[in-house]
Amino acid sequence: MKGVGSSYTLPQKRRWRGPVIAVLGLVLLSMLVPLVFLLGLHNGFHSSTGYANEGQNSASNGLKVYDQHKSSNARNQSKGDQSAHVDDLIRRLGPTLPKDFQRKPVKEAQNKTIGFHVPTDVPIPYRKANSARNSDAVEVTEYEKGFTDESGKSCEVKFGSYCLWRQEHKEKMKDHMVKKLKDQLYVARAYYPSIAKLPAHDKLSTELKQNIQEFERFLSETTTDADLPQQIGKKLQRMEAVIARAKSFTKDCTNVDKKLRQLVDMTEDEANFHMKQSAFLYQLAVQTMPKNLHCLSMRLTVEYFRSPPPDMEQSLAEKYTNPALHHYVIFSNNVLASSVVINSTILHSEDSRNQVFHVLTDEKNYFALKLWFFSNTYKEATIQVLNIEDLNLIGHDKATPLPLSLSNEFRISVPNVDKPSRTRSGTKYISVFSHSHYLLPKIFWSLKKVVVLDDDIVVQRDLSALWSLDMEGKVNGAVQVCAVRLGQLKSYLGENVLNGNSCAWMSGLNIVDLARWREQDLSETFRKVVQEYLSAGEELFQAATVRASLLAFQDLVHPLDDTWMLSGLGHDYGLDIETIKKAAVLHFNGNMKPWIDLGIPKYRGYWKKFLNRDNQFLSDCNVNP
Repeated sequence: MKGVGSSYTLPQKRRWRGPVIAVLGLVLLSMLVPLVFLLGLHNGFHSSTGYANEGQNSASNGLKVYDQHKSSNARNQSKGDQSAHVDDLIRRLGPTLPKDFQRKPVKEAQNKTIGFHVPTDVPIPYRKANSARNSDAVEVTEYEKGFTDESGKSCEVKFGSYCLWRQEHKEKMKDHMVKKLKDQLYVARAYYPSIAKLPAHDKLSTELKQNIQEFERFLSETTTDADLPQQIGKKLQRMEAVIARAKSFTKDCTNVDKKLRQLVDMTEDEANFHMKQSAFLYQLAVQTMPKNLHCLSMRLTVEYFRSPPPDMEQSLAEKYTNPALHHYVIFSNNVLASSVVINSTILHSEDSRNQVFHVLTDEKNYFALKLWFFSNTYKEATIQVLNIEDLNLIGHDKATPLPLSLSNEFRISVPNVDKPSRTRSGTKYISVFSHSHYLLPKIFWSLKKVVVLDDDIVVQRDLSALWSLDMEGKVNGAVQVCAVRLGQLKSYLGENVLNGNSCAWMSGLNIVDLARWREQDLSETFRKVVQEYLSAGEELFQAATVRASLLAFQDLVHPLDDTWMLSGLGHDYGLDIETIKKAAVLHFNGNMKPWIDLGIPKYRGYWKKFLNRDNQFLSDCNVNP
């Protein structure tokens, strides 16, 4: 029995050896931790909980003070990640949102993208020869509508016509009182830890604590102004009075400063994120083809191949090349837009028999346009649809198709030279010829003069007077924008500016003397200037073409009277109605085209009245409003 007992007790001692060692380790650790705090070594560690001292003091006074440092950092990090994601999307879209370039004067541009005709704001970065790209923020203090963001940078320079749309659709702040209560609660929480440290002000500390608790209860029970109690106004005044008293005492401002800076940083980050997000969604909306227009194009294309229309090219070939007739050229890939241009021009003309319209489009939209203009009548006018990618031009390699490019639209900010007392800048929206326009002399080799129309215009008057216009040896008859002169853009255009007083000009309505164009060899001049900019390091081809277009027609633009064309219906909400009625041509330049949902409502009627509402394809695709 004795042997059995001894053999039983030995394993029991081994079993408890591990727990005993663990207990001794915990005892030793419990002695070391207080020693660390007594010696003050814990001050060298980084706290992840924010203001620990203030939080502890607050807890000792019976009030739970919410330390939002950690949570706000997490929110800021989350917002930063989301903002970075939005910035990445913006960069991927390329021409969707402008990148910023620090220059004087500031210049940015927008370009019509190849594809469906919805132009976007695209930067034209300033670059001197062999200079590096600068992507610093744009510094501008004003634009035409007077809206400037808190940092002093012009919203319109950075985000373009989105800012005009935003101002027009700005909603009144909802639940203003709830937001004010939250702000006051945040300020009170910031001051409370410092006031709680002052023993001589226990009464103020208690009053501040009670107000904080009361506001927390209100905000936990409601999220809208309608649900707040009737006496909330008096309670808000009492809270403001208590905060004012707290501000008047001498105290440690470190906590208050950190808390309020926290609030400012959170608000700025959130505002910047939502601004970028909203601008991105706006640009996405103006670039996206409306579903009904996509349906129209697809239905027309399918119908063309199902029952091809007869070939009328041979019988009309003589009209296409007859220089005695009035020839109009339209670059377009939009069925409805080009139809409205032609329809409005013909309806206001005295004689449509001598009118010939040449619609230049791409291969994707060629068959839809071909069937549309065959199946619809436009009085006695002749309409030719050409696929620019399939043209056999002299000197052009057939293996390299010509991409269609609509007029280049851009915005530009320059100092107000007419008002030297003002140092601020104004933003102008301008459109000029793209590289496709410089093929006109080759495409229409037999013609001497043409009128070039953008597909975002509406004609309100007979244009036949343009054909008898004395252009005094100039090549391009256009409405000028003398608020922007080439001399102001010299740092942007380089040393190629010959006449600094030359005004910028607008596409949309242009009478072009092709004979003089060929004599001056402007297409070759344009090509050389583009190549010069690209050789100097310019990365954006559209940026180079905009500069080249401005330079190619130096001293070769015949100014048309301003009544010939009114621009801005695609971005300016403040145009005078009487001025609109008097204009011969309305130009919807800008992002807000009349055929998209974001088009300016009060101007869309001028465009819609020229739609053929009885067309079956429009009804099938729900195009008619």
